[in-house]
Amino acid sequence: MKLAQLHCHPAFAPARLKVHSHTLLLLPAGKDLPADLPARAQWAAVLARREAKVEELAKTPQALDLAEGGRMALAMIDPAKPRFERLTLLRKAVMQLLEETPREIALIVGGGDLDLARDAVYCAWVNGIALPVTKKKPVRPLAKIHYYGSGIERDFAAVAALARGNGLSRELTALPPNVLTPGDYRRRIGALARSQGWKIDEYDFKRLKKMGAGAFCAVAQGSDHRDAAIVRLSYQPRGAKRRVALVGKGICFDTGGHNLKPARYMQGMHEDMNGSAVVLGLLQALSDMHAPIAVDAWLAIAHNHLSPGAYKQNDIVCALDGTSIEIVHTDAEGRMVLADTLTLAAREKPDLIVDFATLTGSMHAALGSRYSGVFASDEALARAAVAAGRASGERVCVFPMDEDYAPALDSKVADIKQCTMEGEADHILAALFLKRFTAKRPWLHVDLSASSNEGGLGAVAGSLSGFGVAWGLHLLGEWAG
Repeated sequence: MKLAQLHCHPAFAPARLKVHSHTLLLLPAGKDLPADLPARAQWAAVLARREAKVEELAKTPQALDLAEGGRMALAMIDPAKPRFERLTLLRKAVMQLLEETPREIALIVGGGDLDLARDAVYCAWVNGIALPVTKKKPVRPLAKIHYYGSGIERDFAAVAALARGNGLSRELTALPPNVLTPGDYRRRIGALARSQGWKIDEYDFKRLKKMGAGAFCAVAQGSDHRDAAIVRLSYQPRGAKRRVALVGKGICFDTGGHNLKPARYMQGMHEDMNGSAVVLGLLQALSDMHAPIAVDAWLAIAHNHLSPGAYKQNDIVCALDGTSIEIVHTDAEGRMVLADTLTLAAREKPDLIVDFATLTGSMHAALGSRYSGVFASDEALARAAVAAGRASGERVCVFPMDEDYAPALDSKVADIKQCTMEGEADHILAALFLKRFTAKRPWLHVDLSASSNEGGLGAVAGSLSGFGVAWGLHLLGEWAG
């Protein structure tokens, strides 16, 4: 994923306005326009014509089309506002320029606020990326960002790593299902591992079948390609004192299996691999930042196809850890592939397991698509998850996982039911199901209801948000100290 080149300049001179066709001006919140504001008289006229007060720039950015061509945008940023709100405002301001697909933009950040500058550059980077499309006229990516303010290029290195990670996650999720099959996905992951220097180990269908990973294989057996696999990637920096396992659901297309989805709900199911894409984006960002954390990424890659060989209701399958599972609904395939993947991850005894999955429709019903849901193995992790959401601008809500929900998964013919037919509190029951396969390791489960939000979310303008990469970086940064 190639980002626009960043050029940092220590100070802005008014004469430079004629050099840049598209310019964003960012000011601290206030009630007056600064005397040295470029094109101040024009901005005052724009605000008067729109009957807007100056302080309203902290809620709604404004744009000014210049007589000589080009555009300027103006916004005020209140540092007291939550991070999500600040990023949302910055995204809206940046998009007033990027909607004209310029090759270059200028960012002028007043007040010497380097944190604000980082957020502004991040919004320009993530929204200046061109995601895969098959149009005759593809979207033109942003090529250069000229930044005027405090800081130099290396001060933005971590921001660049985050932007590339977010971009990788969205790029993979955007690929159509005939392009990103499990086999193709594995080849892409292999190429990425070679370029990043990660170790890779692939547990293909035949190997998993022999190992007894019946939960994963039950889902994968519906595809005659036999290209499904659990892929392990390892990033092992010297001196790392803590180890985390990142687990991602990678269902490249989800038909629902024998419990076939209606067309309305099958639309967009190529995005059901988003959890694995988030793990890849997060792993790449940690690697690019040389984070002192040992990371094992476990990606559960398969199709949930409908075929004569596909698993069925009332099947009883045996998971890798020996647990027998009664199949109740074949569209609850995510928890099946994750069960065996979590078992493999837990066997390595990591200090923390974090799994990411577009897992349940009931989480969408509970939260919509502006938050994601989180389940935690203890209260300290729950608090850390919420704090990371506030700090990153990717908001999460913690849900309960009390044991009195568990009897709903009791089975008369197996150790556990996969789910219930009623579907009540399915996001909670899914988390309780997954918890069984974590070997009581410290664990966070992220149900990615905010993986896609029409109209943009936080820093990201497109419907695909890349949610989880920024949250994961903040969480692991605090967790590792």
